[in-house]
Amino acid sequence: MIKQFDRVNILGVPFVRTTLKEMSEQLVTHAELKEKAFVVTANPEIVLHAYENDDYKRSIDKATYVTADGIGVVKGAQLIGEKLPERVTGFDLFMRLLTMANEKGQSIYLLGASKEVLPKTIAQIETQFPHVKITGSHHGFFDWADDAIPNEIRETKPDYVFVALGLPRQENWIAQHMDQFDHGVFMGIGGSFDVLAGEVKRAPMFWQKIHLEWFYRLLKQPSRIGRMMALPRFGIKMLQERKKQR
Repeated sequence: MIKQFDRVNILGVPFVRTTLKEMSEQLVTHAELKEKAFVVTANPEIVLHAYENDDYKRSIDKATYVTADGIGVVKGAQLIGEKLPERVTGFDLFMRLLTMANEKGQSIYLLGASKEVLPKTIAQIETQFPHVKITGSHHGFFDWADDAIPNEIRETKPDYVFVALGLPRQENWIAQHMDQFDHGVFMGIGGSFDVLAGEVKRAPMFWQKIHLEWFYRLLKQPSRIGRMMALPRFGIKMLQERKKQR
């Protein structure tokens, strides 16, 4: 049964009030019913990009669900007197859906990452989730106008399409192509293929529990400092929103 979620508006982006367990079960139900769904797992960087870019905002507006990928979004909701139960990250949701797809023998299509990383991702899925059917895959470097990828997805009819092209390409690609497909759960998952392949190490659970996963990643990849500036900018925007409400 499809559940209707309440939503929290954060800088124009409608986040669903949900948990990882609820959202994964909802998406599995969509897949079983042969319905379409578009999921955006949005962190502060995505919210700001949608706030500042009308074309990207139109892509986000086509999403069936937007979940809070990052504690910054959860804290931002609190600043304006709203509540999101927990963060529902792209990687966690990806792994939960793979686990459930493995149990049910469901199928997936993988789009994204480099030519070198994608085979490693596929190998990990085949090892950890042997009952998941991979209907096809393509690395993230392709001609946007080439119909080969959507044609393959349309022909093979996977239950889930995981798109790891990064912001803003993954959401724009899904929004542009979704109407071509009869069914399927489409989700942008950023660098999740790299993490599953072992190319990028996720923060240890200690850092995740104290909500400093972003800081751990910055320590490991100082080149991310430019992207990390989205966090204070997002915080300032949310403080401004709280001031408006008062």
